[in-house]
Amino acid sequence: MSEPEIPGRGATVAEGEEPSKAGPRRMVLNMGPQHPSTHGVLRLLIELEGETLTKCEPDIGYLHTGIEKECEVKNYQQAVTLTDRVDYLAPLSNNLAYCLAVEKLLALEIPPQAQWMRVMLAELTRLNSHLVWLGTHAIDIGAMSVFLYCFREREEILKIFEMFSGQRMMTSYIRIGGLALEPPRGWHQRVKKFIDVFPSRVDEYENLLTNNPIWIGRTKGVGFISLEDMLDLGVTGPMLRGAGLKMDARKDQPYTSYEKFDFEVPTSTENDVYARYQVRIEEMRQSAKIIRQAMDGMPPGPWKADAPHVVLPDREKMKTQMEALIYHFKIVTEGFRVPEGEVYHVIESPRGELGYYVVSDGTTKPYRVHMRTPSFANLQAVPKMVEGILIADVIASIGSMDFVLGDTDR
Repeated sequence: MSEPEIPGRGATVAEGEEPSKAGPRRMVLNMGPQHPSTHGVLRLLIELEGETLTKCEPDIGYLHTGIEKECEVKNYQQAVTLTDRVDYLAPLSNNLAYCLAVEKLLALEIPPQAQWMRVMLAELTRLNSHLVWLGTHAIDIGAMSVFLYCFREREEILKIFEMFSGQRMMTSYIRIGGLALEPPRGWHQRVKKFIDVFPSRVDEYENLLTNNPIWIGRTKGVGFISLEDMLDLGVTGPMLRGAGLKMDARKDQPYTSYEKFDFEVPTSTENDVYARYQVRIEEMRQSAKIIRQAMDGMPPGPWKADAPHVVLPDREKMKTQMEALIYHFKIVTEGFRVPEGEVYHVIESPRGELGYYVVSDGTTKPYRVHMRTPSFANLQAVPKMVEGILIADVIASIGSMDFVLGDTDR
């Protein structure tokens, strides 16, 4: 007499029958939304056959920020503080993209010093973001020391941001019309001290990882996704460059004087986790090169546009000139009107193409602000990347994408 079938274990073999070659047990698991290696509140619904993934569904929407809708009830300058919180590892990149879009609607001309200062701060932000990525990606795979090294340098960058704006992370330092505050005394020496040391610190990261046999074994040949699939899904940034496509908005659609800087767009052709690591390591070296050029060649002049109806007047003028006082009062209490129209502006964030679509109805508040964030588009590629690989390689694969869930759930 045959034994009853036990759910989930497959049928047992009856007496006298030949044992069948039953396949591995199928299992459905949740990875997240509180899993430490999903880098935010991401849920992955994964189907396993043994230790091999047969299906993966990313489930987003756990953060509930609603930032795009909040922009509609703020005036244009107030909305800058919301953009910081979209991608909390690259807040100045979001400040910049939003401000460039609104400035295009206003037809504002930004002084050269403000433009170069924006470039320098955007590249410091890229370093900040890549350092967090490298440290957390390494710790996911088991390299604890790299995490401590990366956060050592990140701390110095946050101190520079605090020196400029008074805030370490959500600086809101890039504003419509220029910068929030005049660059502080001593900023040049502080940035120089950091950038003189930083390239040697990147060498240290490479000494720990690049030829490390465990790192190579966990990353080479892992997380492949074809370039055609990435283009179909809207993937941008280091993911594409790791597949050999030299695509970077700083070169292809220069903004904020990037065309005046000498730098390379690093690429690799292996299209795996290791290739994306190599691309980001070289991007850090190129960012350091741009920061040094911006620091050494910083043009003199004003740090904000000559637009009294948009930019707050100097406090000294406000105390002595009635016209400046009136402008200050109106901008702070009502905001400024932006001509009717719509505009889309793209920049290269640390994660890829970041675009802001801003619609104005002629009032002091945006009618619509939509953010084309790279993390949202890149997450679509997760199923294509991880289906068919071992569960142990899932963490390395999704870590190589460098997504931020604030950048996804807007």
